[in-house]
Amino acid sequence: MLFVLSMTAVQADEVERVLFLVIESGEVIASNTRSGTFDSLKLKAKERIETHEAGSAVAVVVTNQRFAAYGVVAGGWQSVRREAGEKTESIQVEDYSATVVTSDRILNFYGRTGAWNQVRRRIQFRR
Repeated sequence: MLFVLSMTAVQADEVERVLFLVIESGEVIASNTRSGTFDSLKLKAKERIETHEAGSAVAVVVTNQRFAAYGVVAGGWQSVRREAGEKTESIQVEDYSATVVTSDRILNFYGRTGAWNQVRRRIQFRR
């Protein structure tokens, strides 16, 4: 019995870039070209941006007070408060997803639903 397999390269659907960030004094503006909207993240008193990353359809802004994320499908900024002494170790953004690794937690954000999830890091996960 002879089996012939036809192998075809399968590529993931590429998400077009539809999100751009504009950093202003006192705010971050998400330019969502998919919906044609501009959504503002107002910084609070004494809040300052430490870093930010933007992907095709999701963005994360890290301040000294919170982690804020924006997804083009869900729209609007969603924030999670930083814990005292928590240090950001890495941020990854791609397509509709973002992951933030801190000294204490691993957080992820799904830009289609606008939902944050998190788990505490155990000792063996830490560097």
